[in-house]
Amino acid sequence: MSTATGAPTASSAATNSPATPVRPAADGDAATTAPASPRTTATATAPTAAKAGGRARAWQLRFAALSLVWGFSFLFIKVGTQGFAPLQVTLGRVAFGALVLLAVLAVRRERLPRSARTWAHLTVAAFFLNALPFSLFAYAELTIPSTLAGICNATSPLWGMALSVVALSEDRPTRRRVAGLGLGFLGVLTVLGAWQGFAGTDLAGTVMALGASLSYAIGWIYVRRTLAGAGQSHLSMSSAQLLLATAQLAVVTPLFTTTPSSYPVIPLLAVFALGALGTGFAFLIQYGLVAEIGPTTAQMVTYFVPVIATAAGVALLHEELSWNTPVGALIILAGAALTQSRPRLNRPRSQRTGSTAD
Repeated sequence: MSTATGAPTASSAATNSPATPVRPAADGDAATTAPASPRTTATATAPTAAKAGGRARAWQLRFAALSLVWGFSFLFIKVGTQGFAPLQVTLGRVAFGALVLLAVLAVRRERLPRSARTWAHLTVAAFFLNALPFSLFAYAELTIPSTLAGICNATSPLWGMALSVVALSEDRPTRRRVAGLGLGFLGVLTVLGAWQGFAGTDLAGTVMALGASLSYAIGWIYVRRTLAGAGQSHLSMSSAQLLLATAQLAVVTPLFTTTPSSYPVIPLLAVFALGALGTGFAFLIQYGLVAEIGPTTAQMVTYFVPVIATAAGVALLHEELSWNTPVGALIILAGAALTQSRPRLNRPRSQRTGSTAD
């Protein structure tokens, strides 16, 4: 499942690969149940329906929670950079996220990958899916609103479609996907106010935010080509990936920043929430959803994130919002939806009831 938000991981990118299909939870349960008598069926209908309704409400609540956590991530970045350097915010983010996943890994008694080849590929994935894009977003939000960063994040499916045509042989361009790419590009120009000469928008910050989304797409394609079907659990690979991202940033951050002289509470809490919730806890919710409702429905969370990021930035950070920003965001999301859509297959008409084959 492609996740342009929160904590993209190697296992999330590999989920979409044909080599690693996801088995929907509970779909096969009925097949293992012996046929019941009419009386048993009648008495069991109400509890079964109630149980199914409870499961539906449960995944919908988790879906909403994931949308909120990822949508608020851009607000957390903005608040975190008010007390710490961008690289320090990113280092704290991946470190807190890694701690959450390692704790769950220990509770479940799973192990980190052992293959040197897997670790080598995860090193590249950690750079393109975590260290680089997280840092670019943190630097970008020094000069652009969190609302704009959240909208730029939604361009990841557009970058992914454009790159996959070249890098992935199974992804062929179609009229629908090309139209989606063009529509998304039009949305970006609308957000930036191209007819005004990009006035009022920090171009460097916006380019960094768009570069972060491009980095996600590069990382996903790399992982699909190298780690699809690696045989490791999602939790194991993602824990290793965040550990590697933490190591990368732990080396780089001291070279470009100085040790903080103080640790203001609000920015520190924002960094903790960004890592523990938006990067660690969100991963656990995400893969619970993928296992329960499938990657196609689960990835719809991507389209709610910029809406929540915009609402949070305007309501809590009092960021200004001109008309072209939400309009452009809607155009971007429409284009992204087109690039991810698939044409419907024509199903043969069912035979009439009671007819017999010749």
